[in-house]
Amino acid sequence: MNFPILSAIIFIPLIGAIFVLLTRGNLKNTEKNSKYVAIFSTLVNFFLSVYLWYLFDTTTSDFQFIEEREWINGFINFQLGIDGISILFILLTTFIAPICVFSGISSIKFKIKEFLIAILLMETLMLGVFCSLDLVIFYLFFEGGLIPMFLIIGIWGGPNRVYSAFKFFLFTLLGSVLMLIAIISIYWITGTTDVIKLLDLRIPQEYQYLLWLAFFSSFAVKMPMWPVHTWLPDAHVEAPTPGSVILAAILLKMAGYGFIRFSLGLFPVASDYFTYLIFTLSVIAIIYTSLVALMQDDMKKLIAYSSVAHMGFVTIGIFSLTKQGLEGSIIQMISHGFISAALFLCVGVLYDRFQSRMISSYGGLVHVMPKYALIFMIFSLAALGLPGTSGFVGEFLILVGVFQVSIIVAVLASLGIILAAAYMLWLYRRVVFGRVTNSDLKNMKDLNKTELYIFSSLVILVIFFGFYPDPLFKTVDISVNNLIENYQINLNYHLVQKGN
Repeated sequence: MNFPILSAIIFIPLIGAIFVLLTRGNLKNTEKNSKYVAIFSTLVNFFLSVYLWYLFDTTTSDFQFIEEREWINGFINFQLGIDGISILFILLTTFIAPICVFSGISSIKFKIKEFLIAILLMETLMLGVFCSLDLVIFYLFFEGGLIPMFLIIGIWGGPNRVYSAFKFFLFTLLGSVLMLIAIISIYWITGTTDVIKLLDLRIPQEYQYLLWLAFFSSFAVKMPMWPVHTWLPDAHVEAPTPGSVILAAILLKMAGYGFIRFSLGLFPVASDYFTYLIFTLSVIAIIYTSLVALMQDDMKKLIAYSSVAHMGFVTIGIFSLTKQGLEGSIIQMISHGFISAALFLCVGVLYDRFQSRMISSYGGLVHVMPKYALIFMIFSLAALGLPGTSGFVGEFLILVGVFQVSIIVAVLASLGIILAAAYMLWLYRRVVFGRVTNSDLKNMKDLNKTELYIFSSLVILVIFFGFYPDPLFKTVDISVNNLIENYQINLNYHLVQKGN
């Protein structure tokens, strides 16, 4: 295409943020115009990304829609491109962004203009991560997302928002400093930061282990993996509802994407060497955080710990290096984006009406909010991997892939499904069923039209991809096959070199 569609998708939200910044007038008109601009920008971007998916050629594993511009005197190129893996994350990001805007319009009570600017900036930076084909550009987008997320938590969050915002920032920044050192080292070793060239150059084996650990330090925190997960529950609890949605649905997926694109693609020998380290940390995360989720009194914290457990499934699937495991991990991340977003929105609905996230504050909501009870039930069942929902497809494939590598790891990971059923069903039982013991709940209103539209779109996708995930498989299939093939070729090449 002559039209730079990837640049357009990345920078449309930024242009929208600039228009929001420039809106003038009295407070009421400024906020109204800001809302219209943000809604328009995110919706246009979503439809443009759907058009990109329509144009995407699923018969080739090559990067497509490549854009390259010289930057910093030829030292770094601003290079963009996508394959079958990255396009799904682009679609997820552009789908979730308007949901965050609509949610923010209804839940944010002050500085709505500034909040919308932060959301739009966040969308631009996250899209840049999934489109970058240069390590430096990837790093700039990857780290740039910290700033608007830090502000969203720190300004519009709960009572302990400043502590949670700084904890989030420091945890993620510390890990990423090591990744920056690794990127500089890669340039020193190979003379390039171009991802396409690096995939063919084969980084020498003796450098791979330390480079892999440096990238791992950043991705493990952002994922987050046990034991560097402790920032996530605090961030979720204090973040406003749209902040929790964007954090769980997209921000965590950037690390999973990084594992697939860089850890496997650039460091195959180190990835093979550290596979059982990943398996061990992931199994601990699945079992430990699921047990912790069972003990929670705060709905948001329970869902946050469940996200850590679900990301444990993702890392196991990625490093199983089987087709089923990798495809399952990608589909699990897309599915978790829908489901976690919906669950945090469900908590947000109750918090907006009753100003409490404590499970003990509720009970018997099925008698007061029947529509809400139905929606909450669908997403609770999807979160525990009920067949017929997208949550089942990813987890089943991951377990099938891991079973081919290690039966013990597969069996231990399966405990996470049992524990997920325990904490999600127990949460639903305490919040929705029973008698209405709190008389103040009797005055709570059921879902309004805007909320119904948002939840309906998520329900449709979760059920549709639960019964018919074929469009996702067709998109990622050839890219996953190519990734596994190149991984094996590079691994064998290094083994031969070591033998010689």
